[in-house]
Formats: sequence, structure tokens, C-alpha cells
Amino acid sequence: MSLSGKIETTANVATIIVAVLLSTVLIKLYVLPSRAESKAPVVSAPEVVRGQRLDGRLLGVDWTKNHRTLVLAISTTCHFCNESVPFFRTLGPAGKDVKMLAVLPQPATEARKYFSNAGVRVDDVRQVPLNTLGIRETPTLLLVNDAGVVTEVWAGKLEPSQETQVLATLEKPASGG
Repeated sequence: MSLSGKIETTANVATIIVAVLLSTVLIKLYVLPSRAESKAPVVSAPEVVRGQRLDGRLLGVDWTKNHRTLVLAISTTCHFCNESVPFFRTLGPAGKDVKMLAVLPQPATEARKYFSNAGVRVDDVRQVPLNTLGIRETPTLLLVNDAGVVTEVWAGKLEPSQETQVLATLEKPASGG
């Protein structure tokens, strides 16, 4: 191979290497999400527990007016929530002095349609990022008294014995204040 052939081959290899590097950089910049976007900070409250006050977190909820409120924290895309729909249907008539408040990450209009199609009665629906309430799994049920204090927490898909406990708790009259 002549000197000019070697120079031409070297130039072609160098051009190919530069093209591959430039393509890689352009793909990383314009096609793949940046690490800064994918690692956006998540604002999260401490995990919700019995005895915790919720007032101020669910804007516009008048706990005193509701007397007792069963907060139903679900997601329309959660398969455990969908499996729990038959149980959710029994919650509405369970406690006469209990209001049902559904909180979901989905828009309220989508959530209302979900509940309507599922035959689940709720008194109010709010779109809330669940992690800002300290809810780590769905479904989660919170029983909140008229002072905005969580009196019971049931998290995850409930076993039949837990469902019975929820219904019994809702049927009992609220203890004073």
C-alpha cells in the first residue's frame, strides 16, 4: 500500500471515529432524558401514622363539618386498588356519620369517572400527590376525626379479616372528640 493510500485510510478511520463520537453526544443531548430531569427532587411527607394531624394538607377540607372522614387514597392504575373495588363499594353505607374523601394522583374528573364506573360512592374527590400526604402504598385508608387527626390507618390490599375490622370501625359511633 502506498503512502497516499495509508493516509487516505487513516483519514477515513478518523472521520468514522469522529462521526460516532459526535452521534453519541447528540443522542445523549437530544434523545435521552438528562440525569437532572430524571432525578427531579420528590417532595415527600413522613409516612402517615395514627395520631397525626392532617389539617392544612388537604386544602379545603373542613374536618369538623365532616365529623369522621374516611380518606380513600388510591390510584386508578393500581391493580390492588382495582381488586379492592368490591370492598370499596361496601364502605359508603357502612358508617352513617362518615364522609368518604377520595384522594388520587389522577385528575379529579378522571377519578370521578373511575368511581362512577366502579359503582363506588364517594362524597368528594381530590387530586393530590399521595407522597405529600405520607402515603407510601395504595390503596390506603385513613380514618380522620373531626379535629383532623388520623385515628386509624389501613395500608395495602386488605385481607378479609382486615376488611371486617374496617367495616366494624366505621359502624361504631365516633367517640367524643
